[in-house]
Amino acid sequence: MSIPVVTVGQSQEDLVGGLERLHGPVTVVRRCDELAELLAACQSGLARAAVVAEGSEDLTASLVDRLSAVGVAVVGLVGDPGEAARLRAIGVITALPDVDAAGLAAKISDAVHQLTGRGPRQPEPRDSGLADPSAGLRPAGPAVAEEVPAPSGNGEIVAVWGPAGAPGRTLVAVNIAAELAAEGKVVLLVDADSYGASVAATLGLLDESAGLAQACRLAEQGLLDGDSLKKVAASVFTKSGEFRVLTGITRADRWTELRAAALSGVFEQARKIADVIVVDAGFCLEADEELSFDTMAPRRNAATLRSLELADTVFAVGSADAIGVPRLVRGLAELDDAVPQAAPRIVLNKVRASAAGRSPERQLREAWQRYSPAGEISAFLPSEPDTCDAALLSGSVLFEVAAESPLRRAIAGLVCAPAQGISRSSVRPSRARRLLKR
Repeated sequence: MSIPVVTVGQSQEDLVGGLERLHGPVTVVRRCDELAELLAACQSGLARAAVVAEGSEDLTASLVDRLSAVGVAVVGLVGDPGEAARLRAIGVITALPDVDAAGLAAKISDAVHQLTGRGPRQPEPRDSGLADPSAGLRPAGPAVAEEVPAPSGNGEIVAVWGPAGAPGRTLVAVNIAAELAAEGKVVLLVDADSYGASVAATLGLLDESAGLAQACRLAEQGLLDGDSLKKVAASVFTKSGEFRVLTGITRADRWTELRAAALSGVFEQARKIADVIVVDAGFCLEADEELSFDTMAPRRNAATLRSLELADTVFAVGSADAIGVPRLVRGLAELDDAVPQAAPRIVLNKVRASAAGRSPERQLREAWQRYSPAGEISAFLPSEPDTCDAALLSGSVLFEVAAESPLRRAIAGLVCAPAQGISRSSVRPSRARRLLKR
């Protein structure tokens, strides 16, 4: 089966003509003058592959993602090793500009196969300068010296989500990150709330510079690596550990900087430098493109949706009152529709007798079993407004202002393996005090 291809740019040996003379593996259906024309041709369903011979510097992760979404693989012809590495980082298959027509046809076939898992795979001719597609471009000869991409890291992504109404997502996310850091984990906290980012203010990082937006810009260009990610992440030091923070966007109208493809690149690099990535996700799960004529337009909620899609663990936080619980129930149904694989762990926050009645945990559990969707409540977080106010006022985490508080221990119990040890250690001092009083 012949693969329809569109191209942009000229080459010294007229590769388009060479591809046409092969009469079989690929068919050039359009020769474009610029990337915008190529994008329009691809979105119309005209091609399954695009060859970029000139203008590769204008390719971004979001553009490649848009082409991939319509089933079009991208092949870039570049000789500069740095540019080739950048293109591979954003999902482009690369080849040398002087590759012959047969070698380019094989590269196109491999690119389509990698994207779709279907289509013929052509054997690569000898001495073509092409490389094993599973390991990236490694041309023979000294002209282009490139490295094999490092394997992906194993960092775990923990997303904290909750419905509208300030159920306490940021409080839980920040303190989960602090508890894990105190255990000796390498932790990166990401503020991915595109509506009301508040991690920086919670931690007293007043000189906020939107670290996540900076990381996304680098990922969009294929320039993000572990070192650059560490540079744009702010360091937070506590009494028991240190963790890094990618602060959120400073204004809600900057949501376009948090594109899905760029976020994927940020999380990919984050897995390499951190044991755990804790994400403070936004509340809205609406798929914006369903309301737009342009299905390829940027998504306002891409940051939230992509964070939940990639998360290994999702905590769904809701307020334990007559308004918060129904909101959480409805939100969980939306979450199941938007991200079916999420399997969230339910956390009820701000638990207090004045809002739920006597024995609030029992009342809430019984009500949840009667009216809620499937899934048990994983944790009840007690309401401690004075403790939370003290932490917010000082830009601290809970174990710095109230290490023995039930709220702090309940949050630690969500993620820390020796949760029982934490509980026992908080009991011993109080028992000793009682003995001394006797």
